[in-house]
Amino acid sequence: MLHSALGFNGAISAPHRAAAFAGRDILEAGGSAIEAMVAAAATIAVTYPHMNGIGGDGFWIIHRPGQAPVGISACGQAAALATPQWYAKRGHTQAIPTRGGQAALTVPGTIGGWERALSLVPTKRRLPLRDLLSAAIAYAGDGIAVTGNQATCTADKLDGLRDVPGFAETFLPGGKPPRPGARLRQPGLSATLGQLAEEGLQSFYAGDIATTHDAWLCEHGSPLRAGDFARYGADIVTPLNLKTSQGTLFNMIPPTQGVASLMILGLFDRLGVAHGEGFDHIHGLVEATKQAFMLRNAGLGDPLSMEEPATAWLKDSRLDEMAARIDPRAALPWPHEPKAGDTIWMGAADRDGTVVSFIQSVFWEFGSGLTCPDTGVFFQNRGAGFSLAPGPNQLAPGKRPFHTLNPALAQLPDGRVMAYGTMGGEGQPQTQSAVFTRYAQFGMDLQQAVTAPRWLLGKTWGDDSTSLKLESRFAPALVAQLRAAGHQVEMLPEFSDLAGHAGAVVHHPDGLIEAASDPRADGAAVSY
Repeated sequence: MLHSALGFNGAISAPHRAAAFAGRDILEAGGSAIEAMVAAAATIAVTYPHMNGIGGDGFWIIHRPGQAPVGISACGQAAALATPQWYAKRGHTQAIPTRGGQAALTVPGTIGGWERALSLVPTKRRLPLRDLLSAAIAYAGDGIAVTGNQATCTADKLDGLRDVPGFAETFLPGGKPPRPGARLRQPGLSATLGQLAEEGLQSFYAGDIATTHDAWLCEHGSPLRAGDFARYGADIVTPLNLKTSQGTLFNMIPPTQGVASLMILGLFDRLGVAHGEGFDHIHGLVEATKQAFMLRNAGLGDPLSMEEPATAWLKDSRLDEMAARIDPRAALPWPHEPKAGDTIWMGAADRDGTVVSFIQSVFWEFGSGLTCPDTGVFFQNRGAGFSLAPGPNQLAPGKRPFHTLNPALAQLPDGRVMAYGTMGGEGQPQTQSAVFTRYAQFGMDLQQAVTAPRWLLGKTWGDDSTSLKLESRFAPALVAQLRAAGHQVEMLPEFSDLAGHAGAVVHHPDGLIEAASDPRADGAAVSY
């Protein structure tokens, strides 16, 4: 049985080994967890392109000893031209396209987030930016070995992507989806990362790179322009927090669904479940998820457009009221509109006690698919999540779309600091609840908490059903109990991508650091 990676000098967890090793190298060179995460983020943007890229958004929660955790919201705003009227003139009155130029309507924010995070590292201690980006530059130029995950995903999504400008040229060598183990070079991306290393990360938004992107985006039907890039800036924010019997939990503010992740754990805390892995545990978290998602779906969006702030949803009286609606023995019927999304989560900790929870995404697999050959950047389709109808998530210039992304961090009562998270759109809050309760509440080993069988209520990764999906490693008796309680159960393979690619890093008060990564992904947890 696998156990957590343990050490005292630093640790990192990532869903691709190259990213984990790039982060480890920075930690070994004396860099901070923040710098290690930038190195890992740049590397995984190259080596796991179906899940993320520098043309997407990112979010951080950072714990530093003796200071309150801070968040970084690196979420790009909608273009100045992006209005319901602009789309109506192009024949779209019901929904925004999900692929191609018109799907690329929000500024890529993640690089601005890297820059903002690095500003928290004292200048005297900061490593050169080229050191942080060197692994990513090399992988993009020399080529990556395509993972089975990327190969399968490319083949599965080919119909929607093959004709999008720039995609085939970049990701379909020979005009076909690459096979597992094929070498995939991204020379444009290598040059772009090299330019960022020399000119600074801000050059992505106000230099030659932005000018090149302006021309490419305009030519291929996107509303994004150079002025939208120049107006962008990542924000340092105060994360949402919730105190429970298991510690103080932190997550990202709207427009992310971080509040839903906190609500699930706050509701479950009120159910008084004493033992893990049984009916009460799984049923309780699933029913807490339903209550949280109903509120999320009705009211979450850009915080400037929400009828009430997310903090109101975390008040004790509100959570008490919602918890009282949960039937401990019977399932609430569950048809609802699911949220999609693909992403990566990574965590890091250093010997000084800085702990980072980080998430980066292009929304759907390969985002909009629109790829600039000169720069190697493919643009997210996060803006496709906007609504063209009135409501908290209606498209408007400068507005930020609903995000499934939410990095999680917890301060446990005994002084441990836990960073945890996952990819998986609709599944992110659910997998977070599984990993956290298994480790922090029921005492499971960290790696075992990540590896243990998981569930998914609703869809992710393109699956349309809203059933309760269970990995087949769950005991048949428990599956029967859930069905008897009214859950519409659908079985998944033993280790399914639908259950997300999770990970976790924990810093102990005595300096011990443990890390875990998901066997469902292609990653590693490194602690030394």
